[in-house]
Amino acid sequence: MAILGQPLKGVKIIGVGGATPPTVLTNEDLATFVDTNDEWIVSRTGIHERRILSGDEMLTDLAIDAVKQAVSMSNIPGEEIELIIVASTTPDERYPATAARIQAALGAHDAFGFDLGLACTGFVAALVNAEQYLRAGTYKNAVVVGADAHSRVMDWTDRNTCVLFGDGSGAVVLQASDTEDSMLAMDANLDGSKADELHADYELKNCPILPQPTPRTPYVQMNGREVFKFAVGKVPSSIMATLEKANATIDDIDSLILHQANIRIMDAMNERLGIPPEKMVINLDRYGNTSAASIPLALNEAVRSGTIKHGNKVMICGFGGGLAWASSFFIWHGPSLNESSEVPC
Repeated sequence: MAILGQPLKGVKIIGVGGATPPTVLTNEDLATFVDTNDEWIVSRTGIHERRILSGDEMLTDLAIDAVKQAVSMSNIPGEEIELIIVASTTPDERYPATAARIQAALGAHDAFGFDLGLACTGFVAALVNAEQYLRAGTYKNAVVVGADAHSRVMDWTDRNTCVLFGDGSGAVVLQASDTEDSMLAMDANLDGSKADELHADYELKNCPILPQPTPRTPYVQMNGREVFKFAVGKVPSSIMATLEKANATIDDIDSLILHQANIRIMDAMNERLGIPPEKMVINLDRYGNTSAASIPLALNEAVRSGTIKHGNKVMICGFGGGLAWASSFFIWHGPSLNESSEVPC
């Protein structure tokens, strides 16, 4: 445990992994049961296909797969992981926490863990949360996971939402250090006054002998216009605030990973920031919006393809339901890989 007055630890990210289901749902597939077509979807979102869970497949299994990849890259034995934080708003179970399932799968018998629900901002929020535990010296090794399966809370007759989302999971391993610090700065925000612009309700039922609540729609509901305005207005400011805290500039960013929400949103934000397109990491076209999983999935691909190398400075920013938004600027401390490295999918 942390000792009062002791110096704060440094923190570094040393492993990453990602996993998506094998089932591919293309725009042409969507057009067979909802009023849409490939041109309409691509022109408005940039998405060509997405991965979705099928049959008895479980989101938890994707999360465990992503975690095991990240732990393997980090060269830390699974049993030495001491903290597991899972960002998800679409877990397989109300409880136990998905973190508990991951703990058992890793054999990390002494680890503490919990789930965090902040929709598409969840991964960055979980990363910042884990960072504080490690800085304080409470734990040495942590796993942070983003995992969501919005295909299972989707109204598949609503073309304004069902074309956007896919399922997946990504994970990173963080480690405390006495000599190195790779986490440069962060910024996090919440505006609950606009929570109704993007939300998904539970279907509620009272005890049978009591009056029942008014039926609620248990699907994602989104005011696309307002979410666009929110993201384009808030995210660039958050990124600039994070850079200021790190005493850095736009030019110091080697790779920018935005939440993979919609290509129009991402292009508009990048236009305001003035970051060269080649520095943006984009996999939206193949996976759609995977909510809390989108940033670690993109980071995993960028690392394993060699786009992000050891020592590169990476800016990530999540935004969505809450309405919430958060940024983190860090140095990738894991290995440099190359294009021949296998990218899990």
